[in-house]
Amino acid sequence: MKRLRDLREDKDLKQVDLADLIGCSQATYSRYESGALGVPSDVLIKLAKYYNVSTDYILEITDNKKPCGKKKDK
Repeated sequence: MKRLRDLREDKDLKQVDLADLIGCSQATYSRYESGALGVPSDVLIKLAKYYNVSTDYILEITDNKKPCGKKKDK
């Protein structure tokens, strides 16, 4: 999960800052970044919204940071 670390460092944040944001301990967040622990989908969505990137970008499925647009109501 190198991208989680890169995104955090780009904003000059500490792991504890993100842990507070998503409601976990710094140790748990550290495990997310290192890949030792899988990131739950609800946490992944919170992080994607916070950084304004797609979940696919965080998961390294794509290099496109841009999140998908919201669907319009018909």
